[in-house]
Amino acid sequence: MNIELIVVGKTDSREVEALVEMYTKRVNRYCRFSITTLSDVRNTRNMAASRQKQMEGESILRLLGDGDFVVLMDEKGAQYTSMEYAQWLQKRMLSGVKRLVLVIGGPYGFSEEVYARADQKISLSKMTFSHQIVRAIFAEQLYRAFTILNNEPYHHE
Repeated sequence: MNIELIVVGKTDSREVEALVEMYTKRVNRYCRFSITTLSDVRNTRNMAASRQKQMEGESILRLLGDGDFVVLMDEKGAQYTSMEYAQWLQKRMLSGVKRLVLVIGGPYGFSEEVYARADQKISLSKMTFSHQIVRAIFAEQLYRAFTILNNEPYHHE
């Protein structure tokens, strides 16, 4: 199974970028994992949030294939413990999903079209995190899930 993380906007933090890169390398020991960064929508100062979500949504939808299992990182999504998330990931792998696509949207969330295309929503926490930090947290949790599934000593119960 291939896993792709689609994110809207670049990070301006070298520290966050370094963390994401470190966990990306670790996850790639278990499966093909890549991150696609979409450019921020330009000239948003006088743009309605709905229009910005629409434009970001169009960019996201262009990257999705028919057979992709699409998961939105969304504050209203299902919440899992790390162990539950590992089991969730294993179910996706065993179901024959060829490409699992997880999406971190822009500052206002997702367009209705993106929500309609999604197969599931996951929330990392009830707390609000910056979109930059979510990238690092997600990459770490993905790595943690693979270590759990492989009975490696990274995760402690």
